[in-house]
Amino acid sequence: MAEEVILLDVWASPFGMRARIALREKGVEFDWREEDLSNKSPLLLKMNPVHKKIPVLIHNGKPVCESLLIVQYIDETWGHESPLLPSNPYERARVRFWADYADKKMYPAARAAFLSMGEDQEAARKEYIECLKVLEGELGDKAYFGGESFGYADVSLIPFYSWLYALETLADSSIVEECPKLAAWAKRCMQRESVAKSLPDQHKLNDYIMERRKKLQAQ
Repeated sequence: MAEEVILLDVWASPFGMRARIALREKGVEFDWREEDLSNKSPLLLKMNPVHKKIPVLIHNGKPVCESLLIVQYIDETWGHESPLLPSNPYERARVRFWADYADKKMYPAARAAFLSMGEDQEAARKEYIECLKVLEGELGDKAYFGGESFGYADVSLIPFYSWLYALETLADSSIVEECPKLAAWAKRCMQRESVAKSLPDQHKLNDYIMERRKKLQAQ
């Protein structure tokens, strides 16, 4: 009996992008299903009754929720010859720390920068750039956050790169110039088929974010 792998997702979600990248890194074929979050499907509500959010990975009828847990599940289930998480306990804890940093520091700052106005927006933009500089310090001269191999931290962080163009457009500044090592890392990641296929076009994402801003301003 063939495996059934379904991903409930939204194209613009950086959290969904993580799951897409991890599945493609492992060579797993999956049924990608776009959700309308203003009219959530019965399947989403059934598979994630607690948070009612995407992404949700459904593997042979069993749901796995929350993006970082999904990436870990994918790593433990498929492609053991090319692990995303390091085998060393300390290194495993370290890359998990940086994935958690993205969720607790980067995402709130980026969201605030896109959805706020005036001084609040500028403060959020500065906080986001500081987050990027912290990441650049951690990356140092390494090819990837885990060393020479693309792994868990990279899967967790690279989706936020797709938001950079929109943030630069909004702030009329070049974040890439401020964080050249991080920009070089992102370019390396984008050369991977798993990443290139999973991240949306930056201009399309910029249009989507600007449309959401307009709707908020009109309220």
